[in-house]
Amino acid sequence: MDDDYYLSCEEDEEEEEDDYDKVDYDQYEQAQREETTKSTSRIMTNESLVAAQKEVLARVMELLTLKKSQARTLLIHYQWNVDKLLDVYSERGKDSLFKTAGLTVFSHTSLSESRYSLRKKMTCEICMDDDLQSYTMTRMDCGHCFCNNCWKEHFTVKINEGMSKRITCMAHKCNAICDEDVVKKLVYPELAEKFDRFLVESYVDDNKRVKWCPSTPHCGNAIRREDDGGEVECSCGHQFCFSCLSESHSPCSCLMWKLWKKKCEDESETLNWITVHTRMCPKCSKSVQRSDGCNLMTCICGQHFCWLCGGATGLSHTGTTIDGHSCGKFKEEKVKQIEIAKRDLKRYTHYYHQYRSHTDSSKQEFKLRESVREKVASLSEKTLKSEQKWASNGADLLFRSRKVLSYTYVFAFYMFGEELFKDEMSDEEREMKKILFENLQQQLIGYIESLSKTLNQPFDDYSSDELEKMSDETMRFGIVVDNLCKEMYECIENELLGPTVAGHNHSIAPYRSEGIEKAIEFWC
Repeated sequence: MDDDYYLSCEEDEEEEEDDYDKVDYDQYEQAQREETTKSTSRIMTNESLVAAQKEVLARVMELLTLKKSQARTLLIHYQWNVDKLLDVYSERGKDSLFKTAGLTVFSHTSLSESRYSLRKKMTCEICMDDDLQSYTMTRMDCGHCFCNNCWKEHFTVKINEGMSKRITCMAHKCNAICDEDVVKKLVYPELAEKFDRFLVESYVDDNKRVKWCPSTPHCGNAIRREDDGGEVECSCGHQFCFSCLSESHSPCSCLMWKLWKKKCEDESETLNWITVHTRMCPKCSKSVQRSDGCNLMTCICGQHFCWLCGGATGLSHTGTTIDGHSCGKFKEEKVKQIEIAKRDLKRYTHYYHQYRSHTDSSKQEFKLRESVREKVASLSEKTLKSEQKWASNGADLLFRSRKVLSYTYVFAFYMFGEELFKDEMSDEEREMKKILFENLQQQLIGYIESLSKTLNQPFDDYSSDELEKMSDETMRFGIVVDNLCKEMYECIENELLGPTVAGHNHSIAPYRSEGIEKAIEFWC
């Protein structure tokens, strides 16, 4: 960024000095407290997962008069959405509800209750053993009956393969779900425990409202949210997007962030560079880079070719001609391809460098937060504890806003490029929106830098008057940064994404002045 911009920022600050003096900081903090919404995210440990699952199971068992295993099978099928399950029950009835989930409405008579079966030898149609007593056989609710050894082997394989949440009957084309109590009865105790664990984890794996914290190494917690999407912080400190489980990335949409990560990781831009700066040898197909201004190239395989068109040539050449070659024909498509690659490479490089620069700054400002806290601790004898929060609050805001700023470059790369929204806007409309966005972005940069400069002062050695002046500056810059972040999000949601991408999934997590929502402990 040029010096003129920073000079203009400083001039603006001087012009607005009187306005800053009029800011009622108590009123601003009160507005922030009122804006802070009650957390809709809950941390779920293994114990709370079991408790929550039991509560839902008990509700469905009572409402529909079902066994526990039947209730669980229904809930897994309907992704633990009780309201959806009950709607299907009300609209289609019990038969349809059960059939869709792989359950049978009725239960067959137990083999042990049949006098005839006690006298008759039975045959297992899996292993074809035809000399079996009834007590060695098990019939599922679907009516299919096989020997216990075959069932045991079937269950063991499914559990070890991690498919134990919905183990289906062994019979050909039978999709009925096996009773979990029967499964646990027939397998070894250690497998029964593993099976139970899978059933508990199904409350997370098959429930769109609950997801595992993606921290590495895994902290063991799950997070439950009542709202769709958004960003959340686990008790382990890991912040992530609840929709895609990537790191928190607003104001980028999940699709933008997914594409950006892939673009940064794969070789798409390397290929662009190769297209712009190298030519392929017409003999061995290796890429050759030109080191000087001569258009006669020589590959390591010995082949000579023309840099301009890539055609094979002789060795001798003058300042204007090359032996055995003339590239007087203009290859328009080749030129277009190179020009497009140059443009795309230049554009990507610009946005990547800006993104990386602010990402690196956010890492430094993470360290600054710790430094500020240490300085605040050293001020405890000079000021009251309640008067010290301006510094730590300012450092927290600086770190959050810098991360937001870094992701705005990813957003801009896709919003104003052709990969996602080529047909959504005219060139004139795209340019107008780009100017609007970049003006906000530049203002945010200026005030973030001012806030950073202020907080990097050695204020632990300041006098009371100097501390008061610095706290005033920090709060003033902080208020402006916070308001600009809000304006940026409103601009993206209302002016850019809103009317442009109707029908597309480009929602973003809302901006929160107090930072990403912290999940709280779950209570049944």
